[in-house]
Amino acid sequence: QLQLVESGGGLVQPGGSLRLSCEISGFTLAWLGIGWFRQAPGKEREGVSCISSSTDTTYYADSVKGRFTISRDNAKNTVYLQMNGTKPEDAAVYYCAADDVLLRRCMLSESQYRYWGQGTQVAVSS
Repeated sequence: QLQLVESGGGLVQPGGSLRLSCEISGFTLAWLGIGWFRQAPGKEREGVSCISSSTDTTYYADSVKGRFTISRDNAKNTVYLQMNGTKPEDAAVYYCAADDVLLRRCMLSESQYRYWGQGTQVAVSS
């Protein structure tokens, strides 16, 4: 059974960096599209970034473009979200999600993803 486990969350100062990890088990990462989503208190969950299977095409929300980088290490079955230049509005619970439809271009739409992790908390404060 496909499972996702996020890690790497914590407290970071504004302008600082944090790297989130999403480890996948029960499936081959290379065949999966992976998305990162976040949900702040009182707000709806929003898409942050995604990476497609096979082509490794990436996509970013405008709010994080130029600051966040998504990458994958298929050998480790892990996807990363490097967060640089963090802002207070980046504080949220971050979720990774998997799309098992092969070769589908990733999008930041929750309906595309069938499997979800439990989330990791990111706090941004001085």
